[in-house]
This record gives sequence, C-alpha cells and structure tokens, in this order.
Amino acid sequence: MGETTVTTLEGRHQAAAHPVEDPTGQSLLRRLRTPRRPRLWFEILLIAVSYWTYSLIRNAVPEQKSQALRNADLLWELEQRLGLAFEQSVNHAVNSVTWLVVGMNYYYATLHFVVTLGVLVWLYRSHPGRYAATRLVLFSTTVVALAGYYLFPLAPPRLMNGGAFVDTVMVHETWGSMASGDLKNMSNQYAAMPSMHIGWSVWCGLTVFALATAPWAKILGLLYPAGTLVVIVATANHFWLDAVGGVLCLAFGYALATFWYGSRPYALPREVPDDGSGGGRGRSGWSRVLPSRPFPGKGSPGKRFPGGRGTDGTVTGPDGGTADPDGGTADPVGATAGRANAGLVGPRAPDDSPGPRTADGVPATSVPAHAPDAPRH
Repeated sequence: MGETTVTTLEGRHQAAAHPVEDPTGQSLLRRLRTPRRPRLWFEILLIAVSYWTYSLIRNAVPEQKSQALRNADLLWELEQRLGLAFEQSVNHAVNSVTWLVVGMNYYYATLHFVVTLGVLVWLYRSHPGRYAATRLVLFSTTVVALAGYYLFPLAPPRLMNGGAFVDTVMVHETWGSMASGDLKNMSNQYAAMPSMHIGWSVWCGLTVFALATAPWAKILGLLYPAGTLVVIVATANHFWLDAVGGVLCLAFGYALATFWYGSRPYALPREVPDDGSGGGRGRSGWSRVLPSRPFPGKGSPGKRFPGGRGTDGTVTGPDGGTADPDGGTADPVGATAGRANAGLVGPRAPDDSPGPRTADGVPATSVPAHAPDAPRH
C-alpha cells in the first residue's frame, strides 16, 4: 500500500506564490539595456556610418539663405538687448594677431574631430563598461542637432549682411577648412544653431574630467570646451547663443542615456563581461576566482591548518577533524561517526597498544596535556 499524499489549500497558495522562473526568459529590451563590452569592428563601422549619415542629412537640409539671414539678425538683436553682444569685439581683436587667429582657424577645423575620436578610443580601451552609455550621449546629442538645423536655419556671424564681422578663414586662407573658400559648397553654411563644436567639446571635457585620474587631465578636460567657445566666437563661426543650443542638446543626450541604462553613464561599472551578463571579468573576458583564505595542502608548522592530508584527499585538522578552507574544523571529532556510517570515512583502527586505559578504553597517554594536576598532599 502506498502512502496517500494530501495537498492542502495552504500548500497550493504557497506553490502559487513561488512560480518557477524560466532562465531563458530575459527580455530583449533588458539585454539591450545591459552594458556590455564593445566590439572594435562594430564600433568602427557604427562611427563611420553615423558620421556619414550625419553629414548627408546636415547638408541635405535646405539652405534657406534668406530665412537664415533673418534669423541671424534676430539673434544678434536679442544679444544686443541683453547687453551680451560681444562677438564682434572678440572677432576684431583676435583678427589683429595673425598667428593667433590662424591657430584658431586650424583649431576649429581639426580638433573638433581629433579630440572627439581620441576620447572615444580612450573610453573603449580604459572604460569599456561605460563606453556604450557615453557614446549614446554623443550620438543622441548629434541627432537632436540635426533637428535644430532643419527647424531653425541660421547664418553664422561671418556671413551676415553688412560685413561687420571678419571671415578669418577667408582672410587668412586657412587650408582645409570647409567653412569658407572652395570647400564651402560641400557643407551647409547655414546650420549654425546649435553648435556641435560646443556640444562635442563639452561632452569630451565632462568625460575626461569625470573619469580621468591625473589632475592635469581633469584640468585639460575643463579647458577644452572653454577654449572651443573662444575659438567659435573669435572666428565668427557662431554666436554664443549657438553654444547654449549645443549644451541643451547635450543635456538631452545625458538624460536619454541615464534613462536607458538606469544610471549616469559615468557611474556604471568600469569593466563588464564580454557576454553582458554582468559578471566580474577582466579585460581579457575571463575571471579569476581565488580563495579568500589560505588553504595549504600538506600540513606545515605555522600554517593555519597544522593537520595533514589523508589518502582520500581530505585535510585533517590537529584534532582529527576535516579542515574547512573557510576556517575552523568542518568535521570535528564526534561528527566522524555519521560519515563513517555513510561510507565516506573509514572506521578508526583499534588501538592495541599496551598500557593503562581510561574508563572508556582510551589509552591513558592520550589524555590532554592540559588536564588538571592531581591534588598535592
């Protein structure tokens, strides 16, 4: 006759309260939001395609020259009412120093790309766990800027009517610039708002300041966007309000990345495993597990476990029990009997040595040395 199993209503409630989880039921959305180590080939392809798309869309925005010039006049008038229309004074002052203005022209034409790519490479190599989130900030900032170019066409100060500003690139014939000269037809000249020179430089500066360890690197991180602001104003490529627009786009990028990853990009773990499971792997993708306490094989004087290793691979402590790698004796004397009955530990061989014995049959010589002395008469 078999035993009858009765399932109570309470048991059913307990079973329903702890459903069996499917280990493969992780959603695609959760996997996408989990930071993972970037792959070089994918990042190179992504950056190349993204910049090509950005340039294509930016230059495809209709060059509404008349509307862009009207917007420039309105913006210049607004700055004058605010008492902050200083771009013209800075432009003329810098233009009077040839070596300075030429250096700023090349700064404007080159560092915008060189520094941004350099920070991306540094993130990829030194902070792979934060790379994807920080890259998302940069990419989303640029996407929002494309909407600004379309919705608010704006002529830069150097192209405004009246010639009050000096086009430093054209006057000093800076080589390779797409802002003026023969190469200006390859780029939309009326996409000044927002300024991605500021958006990208502030992104670089904040990233370096937040993650770099050397004090000089942090200082350079703060100086780079400040120097970029001076350059875009001195070369008459942007109003300072264009810089405000670039910062607002960057703020949107940080908000989106924080929402997507559930944490600020710079607060994410520095290292992540290759498979994105969140384990503690190093840069090589493998983890090393080490015991937290020493666990010697053979007993040796002065070690934690002075016992020896038996023929079955167990380590015995000084009291005959099995040593525990986490400290103490895992199987003290007295608990061995249960293991002997289970066939795990052989029975202790009888002691046939001659000599007096105690009441329980143990040789009198095995009495602990710390036993109380006999009373003296």
